[in-house]
Amino acid sequence: MLLTQDVALNGFFRERVVLGSEHLPKEGPVLLAPTHRARWDALMLPMAAGRRITGRDCRFMVTRTEMVGLQGWFLHRLGCFAVDQGRPSMTTLRYAIDLLAAGEQLVVFPEGRINRSDEPIRLQQGLARLSQLATRQGVPVQVVPVGLAYSNARPKPFGRSSVCFGPPLMAHGSGKEATKAFNDLLASRMQSAEQAAREAVGRPLISP
Repeated sequence: MLLTQDVALNGFFRERVVLGSEHLPKEGPVLLAPTHRARWDALMLPMAAGRRITGRDCRFMVTRTEMVGLQGWFLHRLGCFAVDQGRPSMTTLRYAIDLLAAGEQLVVFPEGRINRSDEPIRLQQGLARLSQLATRQGVPVQVVPVGLAYSNARPKPFGRSSVCFGPPLMAHGSGKEATKAFNDLLASRMQSAEQAAREAVGRPLISP
């Protein structure tokens, strides 16, 4: 925390805005579902929702390709663990559910990759299925939509950054229709959170 929050974030950004912190659950299983706009996201989220704020760390589920070399070592120190997005193993899903059952705070980027365009948010199915599976196994997960924004599409030194948390959602049911309905709602809430975050840094989204 000293290196990432007090040194890196403070040194790079001249302002960091946090909106909607009242929506962050302080206990119980939580899945944070943030937009993914830059590698700085992995530092912004613990700053806004990590141990100093909620009393618990952010545990990140990331792709295997990101967990290699020096970056992999650093991500591991941030509490990340790898998943094959195309074919998530039952071992990985079980580990994620065990973390949630223990009251941990899990971060999954449902877009699956960094996206700097202003196109409508499109989500993969992994987060929805994970939350549905956890709920069926008696672990009721609160899914918090999160919007992240920067004053430049590619963050620049002494720019501004913002994170906005929306009201939590709960995933119910199973199957393709339930997954699509939840993803549609989550994408809409993430878009609203990102709009608020973009407005806070002076770069609002332009409605199509």
